[in-house]
Amino acid sequence: MATDKIELEIVTPRGLALKASVDEVTAPSIVGEFGLMPGHLPVLAAVRTGVINYRIGQEQNKCAVGEGFAEGGPAKLLVLTEDYITKAGVEPVSVRAELAEVEAQLDKATHDVDAAPDEVRRLIIRENWLAAQLELIGDPPAPTMNPVEDFGADEDDEVHLEPDTEAATDR
Repeated sequence: MATDKIELEIVTPRGLALKASVDEVTAPSIVGEFGLMPGHLPVLAAVRTGVINYRIGQEQNKCAVGEGFAEGGPAKLLVLTEDYITKAGVEPVSVRAELAEVEAQLDKATHDVDAAPDEVRRLIIRENWLAAQLELIGDPPAPTMNPVEDFGADEDDEVHLEPDTEAATDR
């Protein structure tokens, strides 16, 4: 049965945050943004902190979400996330102040050899959430190079790409 709308539901630990019948939606995932329109094939995605854009008729809407998961299909997108906020809920002055504090803590923690990787990861997650809120109101901070996935990995997990000199000489 074909449908011309997608039921968008965003759920946090506090309950249903958003339920809307939309024409299309794009959401941030850990491998890039993905979009859904009615009739889309089933999809599962790990959601990264960022902005979800959705359209109802000609009206464009946005909200920010934290890390989570999404399950989509031909007529529905369900997003399970820790955090959710709309543009109206963002308090720019307090968000900027907290972001400056988090960035200072993060700078200190990344230069401290005794800093716990879990604490650094927590700070990065918070920094990303604050940056998403500023992006939502149209004033994103300068990009950072702090992917969450880089923290907590062992040195043995590093991949070193070096040319295979033996293979090159065998040709």
